Amino acid sequence: MAQARRANVSDYYSKLPGVAQPHLGELRRLCQQELPRAEEVLHWNTPAFVQDGTRLVMLQSFKKHASLRFPTRYFSTVAEDVASAGFDAGAGFIKLPYDTGLPVDLLSRLIAGRRDEFESTGAAW
Repeated sequence: MAQARRANVSDYYSKLPGVAQPHLGELRRLCQQELPRAEEVLHWNTPAFVQDGTRLVMLQSFKKHASLRFPTRYFSTVAEDVASAGFDAGAGFIKLPYDTGLPVDLLSRLIAGRRDEFESTGAAW
């Protein structure tokens, strides 16, 4: 869904539709937990977690689902895990329907894996 330009991260979350707030709030919490050295910023009008100037993950809100977006190179290494968990995915993202519970353990592993990849190789987006 097209969203108006947001002033900052707080503005982004405050203007999410009610249906999106639980998923995006939990995704944000997981990112803060797994990426303690990252800063949350707006990038392309959506929240992104950036560490040492490198974007690690992005959160996106759509009409019926949220997405957690990763670099396609990294995501290709975990796409089978996402499919095995029964979630749809695309090039670099997992699709998280609002009417389905979040796979918290899987998401934590994906986020931590991206952090570990960056910290060991410096892999950019």
